[in-house]
Amino acid sequence: MGEGIRETYRRTHPGSWALWERACRAIPGGITHDIRHLNPFPLYVTHARGSRKWDVDGHEYVDYWMGHGALFLGHAHPTIVQAIQAQAVRGTHYGACHELEVRWAELVKELVPSAERVRFTMSGTEATHLALRLARAATGRPKVVKFLGHFHGWHDGVAAGVHPPYDLPLSSGIPDRILGEVVLCPPNELHAVEELLDARDDVAAVVLEPAGGLSGTFPIVPTFLKELRALTQERGVVLIFDEVISGFRYAPGGAQAYYGVTPDLTTLAKILAGGLPGGAVAGQATIMEVLAFRDDPQWNRSRRVAHAGTFNANPLSAAAGIACLETIADGRLHGPTNRLGEELRAALSAVWKKVGAPGGVYGDVSLINVSLDEPVRLTPTEAAARPEDVGLTHQLRCALLNRGVDMPRHHGWLSTVHTEADLGVTVRAFEQALLDLTAEGAFEKSRRP
Repeated sequence: MGEGIRETYRRTHPGSWALWERACRAIPGGITHDIRHLNPFPLYVTHARGSRKWDVDGHEYVDYWMGHGALFLGHAHPTIVQAIQAQAVRGTHYGACHELEVRWAELVKELVPSAERVRFTMSGTEATHLALRLARAATGRPKVVKFLGHFHGWHDGVAAGVHPPYDLPLSSGIPDRILGEVVLCPPNELHAVEELLDARDDVAAVVLEPAGGLSGTFPIVPTFLKELRALTQERGVVLIFDEVISGFRYAPGGAQAYYGVTPDLTTLAKILAGGLPGGAVAGQATIMEVLAFRDDPQWNRSRRVAHAGTFNANPLSAAAGIACLETIADGRLHGPTNRLGEELRAALSAVWKKVGAPGGVYGDVSLINVSLDEPVRLTPTEAAARPEDVGLTHQLRCALLNRGVDMPRHHGWLSTVHTEADLGVTVRAFEQALLDLTAEGAFEKSRRP
């Protein structure tokens, strides 16, 4: 029997292996983001450009991480690079207001249907944290309804019901009383939300990923969004769309523009800042204005929502964000990129059928969702009944890296600069990777029934 997938990966990536061992002596687990965990060790990258990136061992990859979905325009897009360079010599942090933050907010208002007012943060996690605070302040109620399998960042207030088994939080170290402020509900089941809201009067907000939980891993039925919008309006409950993933990707105005459903509040990040750190909450002026100072000291002390953040709307992020949003604002780049996504999903589905491996590919617009399950599109309840074989997903990623493609475990993101040639490399890499897994008996060893 020949060399195995992981053995090949170890042999051909000595530089990454050495860096990881060095990192483990300074960084817990050797990584700075949980999703970058890879068995036997993570990939270390030196530079990236367009749709490609290169590692410390000189290997070139077609990249579908795209900065965790932030790089809709690809790596080192000239317009964004120029904007960052021009701003860097003018200053990176003024500790003061500046015109760039105004222009950035105006662009968000122009593009996002719900954005009557905009407040910047430094990440999507911070944005959802602030959105929940705003909803509670606006309604005077404490509880938040969250859907199984939806991810809204890593802060304590949204750590319930992210991954199966859903009775365990995303992390240890979170007090039960905080987890108790979140009420869990299955997605796509309006009657469940309706029954929940009928049974209690303490719900401030309903929050969800409008394109589906975990970047579309658990797709949302579009009619559910319209029905949920009507129900929350009727009950006086704030509807929050977490568009950290879908914002500016599904359309210039995000999933809410794509599906024609406008929430009360929207959380944004990733594409918003053109690949630099940046997030935002956008929404109804009547809700957002509780952030504003007034001449009334009593209001400022007891009613106003406090929000700080040293790097909020810093000039570098603002410059990159403006360059990105101005480039994609007319929507002309979305059509070709979405069509490329359709083409890649169809080609990879054909590969799965040809090889006869379990699972397949699905998704919308420029998102690629990869499943090693049958059926391909599991619901959160089905996923809870079928524990994920993490070893198999890591093995697939190593097999793809050995073939010149880097894609996260469950989903990848196309950019506007991916090409037909990139798709060809990707399809061949997936076919060989699935054959490699089959040859090693990986699917037979899987714990899936």
